[in-house]
Amino acid sequence: MPTRALHTVLVPPLACSARVFDTLMPHVWAHGAATIADTRRDDSVVGMAARLLDDAPERFVLVGISMGGYIALEVVRQAPGRIRALALISTSAEPDTPEQASSRRQQLDLARAGRYDDIVTAAFPVLVDPSHRNDAELAAFWLLTAHEVGPEAFCTQLKAVIDRPDSHPMLSTISCPTAVIHGAGDQIIPLDHGQDTAASIPSATLTVVETAGHMAAQEQPAAVGKALDALLNQAAAQ
Repeated sequence: MPTRALHTVLVPPLACSARVFDTLMPHVWAHGAATIADTRRDDSVVGMAARLLDDAPERFVLVGISMGGYIALEVVRQAPGRIRALALISTSAEPDTPEQASSRRQQLDLARAGRYDDIVTAAFPVLVDPSHRNDAELAAFWLLTAHEVGPEAFCTQLKAVIDRPDSHPMLSTISCPTAVIHGAGDQIIPLDHGQDTAASIPSATLTVVETAGHMAAQEQPAAVGKALDALLNQAAAQ
C-alpha cells in the first residue's frame, strides 16, 4: 500500500443514486478513502462542480459516469491542479445537440406531470447493450437506483445537463493521468464520443468494454474495475 493513500471522489450519472458505484467501490477503497458527490441540489453543472470542490480534499482522484463525467470535466476546468487522476466512464465532452436537448425537455415535462415511472421504465432498453435488454437483474437495479433519486432531483439534474457547457475545447489542457472507459454497445452516448475524448486528452488511455452499453460498470464490472485499477495504480505511484 502506498505511504500516502488516494482519496477518490465518485460522481454519479443522471437519475442514479450512490448505489451505482457498488461494483467499483472495492477497487477504489483498496487505494484509500472514497466519497460520492451530491448531484441532487444544484440546477447547473457549474454549481454541481463547485459543491464537489467545496466538499473534496485538496487533492483527489475524480471518477465520473455519464452526467458525472460532465461534472468531472467542469471540476477540472475550475480546479485543474487539484486532480491527481481522472476517469471518464460512458460520457462525452460535448454539449447536447438541439434534438437531445428537446428530448430532455420532453422528459422534464413528463416528470413534472407525474410520469417519472414511465420515463424510468422506457429508458432501460437503451441503457444497456442489446444483449442485456432481457436481463431482469440489471433492469431491477436500474429501477431501484432511479427511484432512490426520485423525480424532483431528476428534474434538477435534467436542467443542469441541458444547460451544460461545451467541455471539448479544454480537453487538450488536461495533464493528469486519465482513463476513458466506454461500452462498445453504448446507445445513449455512442463509442465515438469516448474515442474522441481519449484522442483529445494527451495523457488519456481508452478502454473499450465489449458487450456493454451505457451501464458498463454493471454490465461488465470486472472489465471496468480492471481499467480503473490501472488508473489508480498509476496515480498512487506518482
